Amino acid sequence: MAAADARPGGEAGHNTFVMKKIRAAVIGVGYLGRFHAQKYAQASDCELVAVADARQQARDQVGAELGVRTVADYRELLGSVDAVSVATQTPAHFEIARDFLNAGAHVLVEKPITETAEEARELIALAARQKRILQVGHLERFNAAILAAEPSLNSPRFVECHRLAPYRERGTDVNVVLDLMIHDIDLVQTIVGVPIATIDAVGTPVFSDEIDICNARIRFTNGCVVNATASRVSFKTERKMRVFDPDAGVYLSLDLQQKIMTLIRKRSPGDVPGPLPVSIEEQSLEQGDALKAEIESFLDCIRTGRPPVVSGEAGLMALETAMRITEQVHKSLAERVPAHGAKS
Repeated sequence: MAAADARPGGEAGHNTFVMKKIRAAVIGVGYLGRFHAQKYAQASDCELVAVADARQQARDQVGAELGVRTVADYRELLGSVDAVSVATQTPAHFEIARDFLNAGAHVLVEKPITETAEEARELIALAARQKRILQVGHLERFNAAILAAEPSLNSPRFVECHRLAPYRERGTDVNVVLDLMIHDIDLVQTIVGVPIATIDAVGTPVFSDEIDICNARIRFTNGCVVNATASRVSFKTERKMRVFDPDAGVYLSLDLQQKIMTLIRKRSPGDVPGPLPVSIEEQSLEQGDALKAEIESFLDCIRTGRPPVVSGEAGLMALETAMRITEQVHKSLAERVPAHGAKS
């Protein structure tokens, strides 16, 4: 871990403590990895020393843009950096994260954490043994709307999530549950805070060989029900969440795309009378920069040793739920009865 250097300085011979900059690298500089590299390059307490990508055009473009070293094989960087972002396709996450943890680096790995739960558990155990930060890139935890809503997210009884996007080739190495819905899975599991009792899910491929649209109904052990829909074959982009807490008399509507929070409450006896038995507060929030906040939080964890906002355990929990949903969808597809008159 990067540590403080005590260097003599000052007129009276006082010691000045100068923090060494955290040496960082980004592994995989496609669409998302390029943005990771930009944020590290902008961070005041960090030095982006290299980017790695097997694709020459991708690494050369980012290397030239940011003026940093480029390598084709990430293994050339083992032992020479303090921290890495792993922004490759999911099948490569485990090996790369494992190798850097073994080399003593802190790791921020994009979601989903790994392909399998067993791989995720191995990374968690390795990070603990090495006393290194393992953070998972569930970016919505740093969304301005989620942060503003946190004080009102106490004991929801019903949650509705819609995450829609147009089809694009990027991201289709995994199904829509692992690509898009996993963001909402992570959010609702964090908000509800109790184990899942049952899951019922349906979905289908449309343009890819993987599931492109899915709806999941998740019931938690405290009775809370979550209805989540994710699609990557939509004509529009939408990221919305609605949270109902009848005990507190609260309905919370969050537009995670536009950063708008609408809070609807039952009127209390002291409120000003109005045409409806509720008060409505709408707040447009600053767009902010969730990725910048995520990376700054990661670097702060390295500096201070505090646990990450999204731990490896949280990434594992989201992955396991996403895999349960995927299994349910595959089961429902296998059991689907052919249309009348169709050949079996």
